[in-house]
Amino acid sequence: MRKIALYILVLLSSNLLEAQTDSSFIKRVPVDTSKLKMNMDAVYNRPFLTMGKMPVSVGGYLEANSSYFGTDGVTEGLSFQIPRLTVFMSSAIKKRIKFLTEIEFEEGGKEINIEFASMDIEFHPLLNLRGGVIMNPIGAFNQNHDGPKWEFISRPFSATTIIPSTWSNVGFGVYGKYAQNNFVWAYEAYLTNGFDDQIINNTENRTWLPASKQNAERFEESFNGVPLVTAKTAFRHRKIGEIGFSWMGGVYNKFEEEGVVVDTKRRVDLVAIDINSTIPKLNTYINGEWVWALIDVPGNYPEQFGKKQRGGFLDIVQPVLRRKMFGWENSTLNIAFRTEYADYNVGTFTDTGGNIFDHVVAIVPGISFRPSQQTVIRFNYRYHWNVDPLGNPASRTAGFQFGFATYF
Repeated sequence: MRKIALYILVLLSSNLLEAQTDSSFIKRVPVDTSKLKMNMDAVYNRPFLTMGKMPVSVGGYLEANSSYFGTDGVTEGLSFQIPRLTVFMSSAIKKRIKFLTEIEFEEGGKEINIEFASMDIEFHPLLNLRGGVIMNPIGAFNQNHDGPKWEFISRPFSATTIIPSTWSNVGFGVYGKYAQNNFVWAYEAYLTNGFDDQIINNTENRTWLPASKQNAERFEESFNGVPLVTAKTAFRHRKIGEIGFSWMGGVYNKFEEEGVVVDTKRRVDLVAIDINSTIPKLNTYINGEWVWALIDVPGNYPEQFGKKQRGGFLDIVQPVLRRKMFGWENSTLNIAFRTEYADYNVGTFTDTGGNIFDHVVAIVPGISFRPSQQTVIRFNYRYHWNVDPLGNPASRTAGFQFGFATYF
């Protein structure tokens, strides 16, 4: 995968070197704001650059930040990070046939991942086919996760530790939209490869769905031959906002070996609801998501392995100043606040009847400055409480984050 990514970058570089120096050769494809865009449109709703008559448009984004955190009075000092550099390319192969891919370089190139690479075929606005590496549409953040779109540096706990962050798999499916006046209805449904038994056999020693991301073979074959099903429907009104309902589920364990049944089929299912809205006149933006996860954990596993998980986040972003600032037209200064929660083991102990805790709560106030809608400079203060399964006094983590995210 690393060689493929490097080859693509070399190819793009060679074309740029051969390009004309005339500035008219490179044009930015504007983002279409005339239509009602939804979370499902996020993969294409990005700024792209076209180069002359090349059939491929390119773009990407970079995130960089610094952080200073301490837990229960112990700190490792100030650190600097480049969590991700993402490159995406799209091409209109033929009328109503298009291709897009998204390649992410994480932790300074330590990991290179193909997050999205699909061909879309449009038969009708209500019926489109999509196949390739698909971003499973569970919740909203998993699809609409680009750093420059958010006022917060860290991604939400629920969207990274219950729903695996940027969870994508090989598969195919259908999607469509119906629009009338101020109203849009949309749907998506896919069959993909999915989870494996690492969600209960992992170094975290708990039920941990993100552990399946370590299985790179899911891009080559299914772990057990049973597809993961993901379905979502969403509604949007121009003056109110968007609400989405999604479900993702399938068998995660290997229940059969060479025709011999070795275990019962064990399922993992996630259900999510997401909302976003802008309050008129105040222009206050509200965005939230809540997810439930049900995992069929074997009976011989200790109770620290949760059979139910839940969590979510709510963001409130308030523009306080919108004008020309520091020479940049239409700049915006925002104040923002996020609250988030993730419970990794919903239930009670069999022997004592006491509650199983194992949860984290966080609050994140912040300030952001946008010289343009494609670039954000942001400052966050994070404070979160981690409670272990036994409910001992919470460990407390607090710290500052400062950085930027920008499309290019």
